[in-house]
Amino acid sequence: MSPKRSETKALLNAAKIDQRIPPIAGTIFAIFLIAAILGAILMDGKVAEGWIGAYVLGLTLIGTVIMFSLKVASQWEKAIILRLGKFIGLRGPGLFWIIPLVDTIPSWIDHRVMVTPFAAEKTLTKDTVPVDVDAVLFWVVWDAEKAALEVEDYRSAIAWAAQTALRDIIGRMMLADILIGRSAIDEELQHIIDERTTPWGITAQSVEIRDIVIPQELEDAMSRQAQAERERQARVILGESEEQIADSFAKASASYINNPTALHLRAMNMLFEGLKEKGALVIVPSSAVDTMNLGSLSGMVSLAQNNLPKENK
Repeated sequence: MSPKRSETKALLNAAKIDQRIPPIAGTIFAIFLIAAILGAILMDGKVAEGWIGAYVLGLTLIGTVIMFSLKVASQWEKAIILRLGKFIGLRGPGLFWIIPLVDTIPSWIDHRVMVTPFAAEKTLTKDTVPVDVDAVLFWVVWDAEKAALEVEDYRSAIAWAAQTALRDIIGRMMLADILIGRSAIDEELQHIIDERTTPWGITAQSVEIRDIVIPQELEDAMSRQAQAERERQARVILGESEEQIADSFAKASASYINNPTALHLRAMNMLFEGLKEKGALVIVPSSAVDTMNLGSLSGMVSLAQNNLPKENK
């Protein structure tokens, strides 16, 4: 909700609250009115009309005075009392009286924790990136007198103070810091708003950023950047794996340098395992065959074929 709309809503609510009549006062007025009517009916023809009129007028006047004098404040409320425009004190919670036409109640202060949403739209960061930021402020009135007398409309003042503080913080930060530092922004916002509202008798308890919206083009570019970074890391990990494999092969080859028989056995085993696979084709250089003294390859092929199951022949 924008501060302008919040201000309008607060003014309308204040106008309604100032004129409210508690049910008990309305009930008492109705009782006096009914008593006046019934009394007039019973006294008709027995008492002079002047006395009947005075009786009806007196009861109606008493009921009206009670109706506008008797007020009830809820447990979480404080009523601001002005007598001929001068502040005389707070009333409530509970039942209290005022003097009609002399005392007025310009506002009823709510002492519960209040929630005010606010936003900073198209605000430039330090690196000139427009962002939209939505946040929520939790605040409470701890001094009803200051809230009523020190600021015209404390609800709209809270909304404006929060919005300007948010814009100021965004303008001093880089986009990357805003995206990863929400908790730090929350704490700084709470501190700034609390400093501004303390003279009004209001404490900002906490601020929570709900959403940060950046331009779609920048969001796509950041997504591609993150994808490229993940691909780079994958290639680095693959290269490190290849390096480890090469070291393992180097260590294994050291075992075969002075033991040609072991090397020949290893080569024969690898060739035999390859030929066992159905439809496998193994190409061995003739130089390797001569070096390993394996003789003709046909013997190895026959040996492999004889080891295959009958259904695979």
